[in-house]
This record gives sequence, structure tokens and C-alpha cells, in this order.
Amino acid sequence: MDSTTHTFYPEHGMDSRKHLDVYCSNKEGMVFADDFLTFPMANLHYQLSTGRVKGTFVTDISIGSFIHQLYSASNSFEEIVILKLKEKCIMELRRWVHDRTGAYDWSHTSSAAAELEGTRDQLQEQEIRIRSSVKHILKCDFDQENITSPVLLPLADCIISAWLLETISKNEDEYMRNLEKISKLLKPRGHLLLIGVLDTTYGVVGEERIHCFKYNEDFVKNVLSKLGLVIDYCAVQRRSNVSDLIDYGAVIFVAAQKGE
Repeated sequence: MDSTTHTFYPEHGMDSRKHLDVYCSNKEGMVFADDFLTFPMANLHYQLSTGRVKGTFVTDISIGSFIHQLYSASNSFEEIVILKLKEKCIMELRRWVHDRTGAYDWSHTSSAAAELEGTRDQLQEQEIRIRSSVKHILKCDFDQENITSPVLLPLADCIISAWLLETISKNEDEYMRNLEKISKLLKPRGHLLLIGVLDTTYGVVGEERIHCFKYNEDFVKNVLSKLGLVIDYCAVQRRSNVSDLIDYGAVIFVAAQKGE
């Protein structure tokens, strides 16, 4: 792998299974659990269990083939639609949703979700609930004005977006345009739950060094404000692990409400 060359996710994609193994698995040596599993799951549970973020329909627009951001969502919303840029991620997710042979093992996150909810004796129900809530897994394209074209989705009560914008944006203007396209899928007074990594330029997946747009907390807050999204809550957790697989400085979680 050439350390000076970064691949651009929308153009080149990545190995979705390796991505899960490196950043979200329960494997020995996976050092990112606190930042990439515990932190987002705890903040999503906090926001969604209070009843401030509610409705019937949630759209998830996140990087890769993650599902752990959906446990709390499946408690609060009847229908989940998942949007993905790459067919490999869609195939990986469908394998899990339909409980097929070779599906990724998310049992470690089921246990974490059950502990957050105080239902440790109902581990199987955690995954069953998500599977039954997921109604569609669709491809999206940020080169289109309507990223789900030709499909026209109903506006969502809530959108969850985890670690995507930094990988599909090359600069500040692109980040704002891409976030604006996401916000157009949200109802007036709907909520955006945004998860990202601060001060990062790359993340390694297999032999690929994936480009990440570097930004800070103030930048995110300013963009949200310019797009008419009012921040209700923001949490930042400084990095505590040591690894050269990704060069982020902190993880951020923001809950923001769209205006009328």
C-alpha cells in the first residue's frame, strides 16, 4: 500500500467485510470499540429513549455495512430504510437482515444494546426487532440531486448518518452540499442524528487507505446552522486508543432538528 495515495470511497469502494472486522468487530486487537461502538450506541440510546426524537419512519445513511446504530432506532420507529452507496454493502446487509449463511456476527453489539436497555435476557429479540423493522435497503447516489432517484422516498421523521460525509466529501463545499442532500430527505421538525470523526485524513481498510475530509467540531456546527438545522445536543469524545489504521482525533455525535 502506497502511504501517499488515498482512494476515494464513492469511486473505488472498499472491502465491506474487512471494514467491519477492523472497526466494529469483537476480534482480538480491535481497539476502536469504545469510540466506534460504545460511544455512538450510548448517545443514540440517550437521544431516542427520551422521546424527544420520535415518529414512525427513520432513514439510515451510513458508511459500510454497520447495523449497531439501528438498535435504538428499531425501538423508536416502526420502519427503517437503509441507503448505501455500494452494492457490496447492500449485499452484506441483506445477508444479515435475512439471516443467511455467512452473515456477519453482530452478537457483541446485541449484548451491548440489551445492556443499555436493561434487557440482557432478550438478546435474540434485539436482532429480530431490527430485521423486522428494515423495510428497504436501497442504493443512493450523491451525484444526483435526489440521492435515491428514481425512487422517491417519503420524508423521514429521523435520519441517522454515521461516518459517511467525511468519506464522500473532498472539501468544505462538498460536505455542505452532501449534507444538504441528506437534509432534504428529512421532514420539517425532523431530527438528524450525525456521527463522525474529527481531524482525520484517512482510514485503512485492507490494502486501501481511504480518503477522509478533515474537519473540526466548529465546522460541523456552522454547516448545520447554515442549513437551518438547530443543534439540540452535541457530544465529543477524545481518542484514547493507539493505532495507525486511522488518524482521527475524536468522535462526535450531534442531534439537530430541521426547521419548519
